Amino acid sequence: MGQPTPARTDRDWWRDAVIYQVYVRSFADGDGDGTGDLAGVRARLPYLAELGVDALWFTPWYLSPLKDGGYDVADYRTIDPAFGTLAEAEKLIAEAAGSGIRTIVDIVPNHVSDQHPWFRAALAAGPGSPERELFHFRPGRGPHGELPPNDWPSQFAGSTEPVWTRLPDGDWYLHLFTPEQPDLNWAHPAVRREHEEILRFWFERGVAGVRIDSAALLAKDPDLPDLAADPEPHPFLDRDELHDIYRSWRRVADEYDGVFVGEVWLPDPERFARYLRPDELHTAFNFSFLTCPWDAGRLRAAIDTTLAEHAPVGAPATWVLCNHDVTRTVTRYGRADTAFDFATKAFGTPTDLALGTRRARAAALLSLALPGAVYLYQGEELGLPEAGIPLESIQDPMHFRSGGTDPGRDGCRVPLPWAADLPYAGFGSREEPWLPQPADWPSYAVDRQRRDPHSMLSLYRTAIALRRVFGDGPLTWLPAPDGVLAFARADALCVVNLSATPAPLPAHSRLLLGSGPLDDTGRLPRDTAAWLRV
Repeated sequence: MGQPTPARTDRDWWRDAVIYQVYVRSFADGDGDGTGDLAGVRARLPYLAELGVDALWFTPWYLSPLKDGGYDVADYRTIDPAFGTLAEAEKLIAEAAGSGIRTIVDIVPNHVSDQHPWFRAALAAGPGSPERELFHFRPGRGPHGELPPNDWPSQFAGSTEPVWTRLPDGDWYLHLFTPEQPDLNWAHPAVRREHEEILRFWFERGVAGVRIDSAALLAKDPDLPDLAADPEPHPFLDRDELHDIYRSWRRVADEYDGVFVGEVWLPDPERFARYLRPDELHTAFNFSFLTCPWDAGRLRAAIDTTLAEHAPVGAPATWVLCNHDVTRTVTRYGRADTAFDFATKAFGTPTDLALGTRRARAAALLSLALPGAVYLYQGEELGLPEAGIPLESIQDPMHFRSGGTDPGRDGCRVPLPWAADLPYAGFGSREEPWLPQPADWPSYAVDRQRRDPHSMLSLYRTAIALRRVFGDGPLTWLPAPDGVLAFARADALCVVNLSATPAPLPAHSRLLLGSGPLDDTGRLPRDTAAWLRV
């Protein structure tokens, strides 16, 4: 049973919003150069309004060498020229607001690009300089300083690469991700001051919220010790000092009625909930639901755990099936292992896309019926599968840092198909897209799906328009056969059949929406969901 949420006001829009994630580089190409851009997004705002989303979350659109998909930021106050200009971003924010759609930007506080002016100044200044105090520079271990300062692991799953890089002057610098992403020293007041100014910069341009990348990694033990077998406290994950940082950020956000959503991967529910206290972050991503296999018992446990985590602090849950880092839902649900774990990603995994699509349709209705906010990754509403990327075209550093064993994340980042009969499926008109589109991409195009009342796009549009029927109250589980999830909210029911056989529907007055048709006897087929009025 979830807890009732406070009465919804316009300021509380984020408590039950549908938020659409835009990976700009792959959304729509406005100038035909093969790279998605802000002009492309502006041209597609009518599509997003028609879809019915409440807000857009943009992955980093700032000046960047793009060594890690834009999460290596060189300047937070400049739009990368590949995407457009700051003036265009301001127009986009305003035009989206005119369509009733808010904007959320992505801030990456753990690290910057090695091309950031601060890091370039630190390299030029040399060992022991004040400029290097903004980062984590250390002498090495060993007789000649030839060994890294500690044994910390990379935050790229499956990577065996070190998190320290040695410079010609003998100093080593820390980077929990790639060498092109040096970690900032959050114990330095200038780092905190700069990020608060960045928040104000974007709030003053009209953004409604900020997504915080790697939110639990910022603070480091100042001694940078080796990682113990069971560290307590951890030297760089979920340290108590973080909460003072986010309380300070919250004071900035409150000046603008801004909202925070944190990327917080933590197994401990109590530690997770601390980030959602009333004076810290508003919401955080729900990774237990995203990584959960297609299994009724496991999904119910993930839902219950999520609601229980959020209840003590009065924060709304968030529900997400996919994002720019994980295998697309229709592919994952079509495999023998339907969970998601970075460590298990491999080339050549057998996939039944018809099965995965049927389950993804049901999962869409499940997530949209749950109490809280829903995040929808671009292309999910089209039922896009994970694309196979030719080896020579892979760009994701996760692939290379795994020694080539991990396919990387490019398969979920392939440019979207808009028009089946246009070059590059309507993504852009002139140059080949920055990642190659599969040969069957036109079959998923928006223009085709718009005309098909049974398409994934039509299902999402209808479900988003109808989801208010569930109200804003708590969830009550209903008795159901094994393998079936059934719950009530307000005067509507959601039923999802994950069992191997058709299931009878509970008493109801009307079928509102189904992810697929009922069988000839009016039962709910396997891997199908239904919304019912009671």
